[in-house]
Amino acid sequence: MLPEPGSYWLVRFVFQRGLAVIYLLAFLVAATQFRPLAGEDGLLPIEEYVEGTTFWERPSLFYVVPSDRAIGLAAWAGVALSTIALLAGPYWLPAPYAVPASMLLWLVLWGLYQSFVNAGRVFYGYGWESMLLETGFLAVFLGAGPSQPPVVVIWLLKWLVFRNMFGAGLIKIRGDDCWRDLTCLDYHYETQPIPNPLSWFAHRLPDRFHRLETLGNHVVELAVPFLYFAPQPFAAAAGVATIGFQGWLMLTGNFAFLNALTIVQSVALFSDGVLTTVLPITVPATTATPAWLSAASILLAIVVVALSIQPTANMLSRSQVMNTAFDPLKLVNTYGAFGSVTTDRFQLVVEGTTAPNPTEDDWQAYEFKGQPVRTDERPPQWAPYHLRLDWQLWFAAMRPQPGPRQRWFTAFLAALFENDAATLSLLESNPFPDTPPEQLRVRRYRYRFTTREERADTGDWWRRERVGTYVMPISEADLREGGIGCRRRAF
Repeated sequence: MLPEPGSYWLVRFVFQRGLAVIYLLAFLVAATQFRPLAGEDGLLPIEEYVEGTTFWERPSLFYVVPSDRAIGLAAWAGVALSTIALLAGPYWLPAPYAVPASMLLWLVLWGLYQSFVNAGRVFYGYGWESMLLETGFLAVFLGAGPSQPPVVVIWLLKWLVFRNMFGAGLIKIRGDDCWRDLTCLDYHYETQPIPNPLSWFAHRLPDRFHRLETLGNHVVELAVPFLYFAPQPFAAAAGVATIGFQGWLMLTGNFAFLNALTIVQSVALFSDGVLTTVLPITVPATTATPAWLSAASILLAIVVVALSIQPTANMLSRSQVMNTAFDPLKLVNTYGAFGSVTTDRFQLVVEGTTAPNPTEDDWQAYEFKGQPVRTDERPPQWAPYHLRLDWQLWFAAMRPQPGPRQRWFTAFLAALFENDAATLSLLESNPFPDTPPEQLRVRRYRYRFTTREERADTGDWWRRERVGTYVMPISEADLREGGIGCRRRAF
């Protein structure tokens, strides 16, 4: 059956399943990482979140029940509900019940993930967290079953992906000079938070290619988004450009689920008529959007327009701030990433020893899942899975000494002294499986990708040089006495 003009049933079908995959990944990350990072005995304990804020400032179920059991139940409930949304959802229910059941399912997913984002603090302080919440809230109003989704919600999704892309473009063109002289991508692939297996190859592409792709970045982020609101096939063409752009970023880096989520949002730029030409799916007979859902979507639009004033003003401001929420529920936010690009890659190498008077040969390094340590190890592929500790280590390495946002680092070192199993699960390897280290030290290095010649001669992916000491050799007793200026359980 050919879809009717203005039909979005298939758009909703693809969008909801894509969003369910993102939620599934996000809740799996919460199930495996949240407790060692921000649980009862985490690097940023949950009780300090409760003591340091109010429920209305950062609403979360864990404000009411701050326990590892509640965290585990919420995370695995999210995994289960995401799987239901992916495989079937409430769509098998009779038509009168499908829409309310769908709304409840997506609302619960949104509420559960809101709890993790607000209680996770610095470990959840990324733009794609609020972006997932905003996308997930709009999904509540898309409906289900044979009825068409409200067209106004499709347009709200277009407005969301516009702010996502255009905000990123504005912060770049206003930010680092290298975006204006088209040289930022000379460094980006090497210095990005977590390179992937193709990052070395992308970095070694000719300079002319980097100039061309930087110019293409500006076109896709600053010009193409205005076509999102154009009639078909122009909106679909803009969607293809956006998806292709995000696909290239996924091929050449590990940006958690940011790129995958943007691709899911971009589904709203198509129509059923366009999708049926590329997907082997037939649109079934559909019914009109329920009147009450249409009315609810109009009220939603009014709320979104009102809440868009501050994000839009920020986006258009010369002093634009990236990735900022303006309401406690993060319903409408402002986005933007990589306004500046670092030209040097700094890494923290954490080493331990069991020797009471160690020589240089007695120190052994901990290896991380995403951050490079060994120079001969190829960068791994993790995205769209999110390595939260590794991302914070990348930020921490930018400073020669721990700063206020690295107050968790003392707790991390203390956990290594205890051979804490939960913390060690966040690492790739533990060089001290039987006996905890007697001392730890943290050195700071500058890493760079090898040249083609160095790669051919040695097989190495990286070269490194030491540039400083982040933490001097320290014992557990010294650490407990405040050896690097922080307590074991810093907020």
